[in-house]
Amino acid sequence: MPTLSDLQPHSLWGFFQSICDIPHPSGKEQVISKFVKDFGERLGFETVMDAVGNVLIRKPATTGRENVPGVILQGHLDMVPQKNSDRDFDFEKDSIPVYVDGEWVTAQGTTLGADNGIGVAAILAVLASNEIAHGPIEALFTVDEESGMTGAFGLQPGFLRYSTLINLDSEQDGEIFVGCAGGERTDISIPYHEEAAPQEGVTYRVTVKGLKGGHSGADIHLGRGNANKILNRVLWNMARTHSARLSSIDGGGLFNAIPRESKAVVVVSRGHEAAFVKDAHALAEVIRQELRTVEPDLQILLESVDPVSIVMDESSQQHLFNLLYAFPNGVMSMSAVMPGLVETSTNLARVVSDVKEKRVHISSLQRSSVDSLRQDLADMIDSAVTAIPGVEVKHLDAYPGWAPNLDSKILSVVKDAYAALFHEQPVFQAIHAGLECALFSGAYPEMDMVSFGPTIENAHSPDERVRVTSVQHFWNWLVQVLESI
Repeated sequence: MPTLSDLQPHSLWGFFQSICDIPHPSGKEQVISKFVKDFGERLGFETVMDAVGNVLIRKPATTGRENVPGVILQGHLDMVPQKNSDRDFDFEKDSIPVYVDGEWVTAQGTTLGADNGIGVAAILAVLASNEIAHGPIEALFTVDEESGMTGAFGLQPGFLRYSTLINLDSEQDGEIFVGCAGGERTDISIPYHEEAAPQEGVTYRVTVKGLKGGHSGADIHLGRGNANKILNRVLWNMARTHSARLSSIDGGGLFNAIPRESKAVVVVSRGHEAAFVKDAHALAEVIRQELRTVEPDLQILLESVDPVSIVMDESSQQHLFNLLYAFPNGVMSMSAVMPGLVETSTNLARVVSDVKEKRVHISSLQRSSVDSLRQDLADMIDSAVTAIPGVEVKHLDAYPGWAPNLDSKILSVVKDAYAALFHEQPVFQAIHAGLECALFSGAYPEMDMVSFGPTIENAHSPDERVRVTSVQHFWNWLVQVLESI
């Protein structure tokens, strides 16, 4: 079986292997930040780290290119830490188990971190190269993009010298991204009371698993199943028809990933268990048939488990199940300006009961390329929860969209470089996901920006993979751009 060292370009893949060897989940980038900083200093380049942990390396122009306009190459150092439930893996200690699978590079049961490890590796390869003709380069490595865009939010005016930026965090070969959606996270906390479980009740664990998951922006249009919504559909029906009582719930994970797995523990009164199991299996089959094309591996499992003594009170349970059933999820609207682009969406990312606090915590992420529609969606969620006693709602980490500029100078250079190299025109579009470009324009309103990258599928999920040939295309394209400026 081939390894990364067998792939071209050797330098890029070598740096990507080094990145995979260093644990770097969001919020835990200290080691990889030091690796990048030390790398710049070893090369003798001016290297600085700002107050939030962003690293900037300045590489001088090659001989004869000193008067060429400077350009910023930018990527983020963190990765989304997602794994399959049966995988024993610690993202803060273990190296990513990366391997080559035919025409793809992927990992064993975990996210790969090609988002944005490939972009970072490409920048490191440019810095290390003595063969690429280019003007002055600033290499900007930001932190915490995936969980809060802390690095982009913290970027201060004056830190960067140049006014042209190429973001290397896109995920489709041959496409140039010129705009992106803004986003806003919503955290909801609902109190509940406990009471004794039905006497001689039978306890079951209901599990939804086998879903594809994926990026809650880039993959939201694919109609994939949301494990939290599927689980609640089963629970809502079983509570209504068989008085099933909820003891605990734990679904989803990161707010920017479509939930793949969700589980709950419920109690059913003895004598009702046979009908409960029959009807739950019947509903599970209906849901599997509805999603059979897009989610062929979906499993909805019932298993008898050890008895529990405490359940959620009926009023709290009813509020919770009704809210989750009505909670908006998926694509809300498509763009009328750019055909095929999702305009507004939301992802019901996390639902978990905390037995110590006696509260259920719910997280969602709203995205829109129209800021007012993002706010409208947040207001919609507020209106759905406002009647629940004791509810707490917080809207966090709002960031604006990045409006397309089709007259961009760097866009023209990048398009012409692609056409010269591959003898066809690239596609340019906006993306329904958050790119740091949207935040850079706050500190640098005159910044001219584009984004491109290789083909990455199923980002933010353990099925993440990057196409080998697209990485070679991406690298050749980047080199051609630098030589064309």
